[in-house]
Amino acid sequence: MALVRMAQYGTKHPHASGKLKAMLQDPSIELVGVYEEDPEQLAKVKDEEAYQGLHWYEDLSDMLSDSSIVAVAAEGANHENLGYTEACIEAGKHVWCDKPAGEDQAYWKRVVKRAQEESLHVQLGYMYRYHYGFQQIAGWAKSGVLGELVEVRARIGTNTPAQHRRELSRYRGGIFFELAGHAVDQVVWLLGRPQKITTFLRNDSPDVPGFVDNTLAVYEYERAFGMIDMSALEPSPPARRFEVYGTRGSAIMQPFDNAKDIRLCLTEAQAGFVKGEQIVPIEPQTRQELYNRALGAFTGTILGQQESDRSFDHELIAQETLLRTTGHLTL
Repeated sequence: MALVRMAQYGTKHPHASGKLKAMLQDPSIELVGVYEEDPEQLAKVKDEEAYQGLHWYEDLSDMLSDSSIVAVAAEGANHENLGYTEACIEAGKHVWCDKPAGEDQAYWKRVVKRAQEESLHVQLGYMYRYHYGFQQIAGWAKSGVLGELVEVRARIGTNTPAQHRRELSRYRGGIFFELAGHAVDQVVWLLGRPQKITTFLRNDSPDVPGFVDNTLAVYEYERAFGMIDMSALEPSPPARRFEVYGTRGSAIMQPFDNAKDIRLCLTEAQAGFVKGEQIVPIEPQTRQELYNRALGAFTGTILGQQESDRSFDHELIAQETLLRTTGHLTL
């Protein structure tokens, strides 16, 4: 029997169909319907297999005024989702909001404050939080197995077609704004708010002049560095990589999509691991499985079965760090 009635607001986000599938597959959720405000987008997605047989709301107010719907997945384009989330919060709904949280930090702070006042949960769509490898490495880092952290590095390259790069040109920071938030989220989770950020936001392809397609960000902390390199020009499949270095050990995961293991190296035997280099197996996960786990955590929180995996303070700092990196925000 379904415990949570949900709806979806928007369909333009790259995660939208995967999030929809997660809701349809979860027996604890009843997906009541979908609302898409853009007529052209609506005509397009109605014919897609993922959206067959669903109820489509003709009027947003019909969805938001339904008190039986307790949560909404905000799956519009990056520039739409913050407004969608605010509308849902105003209607008293918990929000499974896809990333990033818009381009206006002051606006995001207002939405978070209202959610807190109304005791509503907002989970951003950083599904790698629910990746066994990232969780294992964070566990080692936070428990002291790796010692004092001195460096966290991430590469999250992709191969973005020219047409999609043109669509993303509306966003300052280009491909970094679109995708690197996944890595920013992990750096902030391990190291917190950076003291200083140095960025290289370049256009290195003539296909889409002016689009930021090749990037590097360096985050400075009192006794550590964070580094993220992000390119839209990497051949597929991209060699996505995550590395954490400490005074007592290091952990490297490559690639992290469908990862099967982590290279762990320790200065001494501890926590059930031997001194030196070893390969620690992890259970591979598909992208859909990450969405499913994220949804389980979201509904578990709103049902009171678990604490939120990330505090609102973390969500604010992660978004602030992304916007500082892309030049939207200066401190």
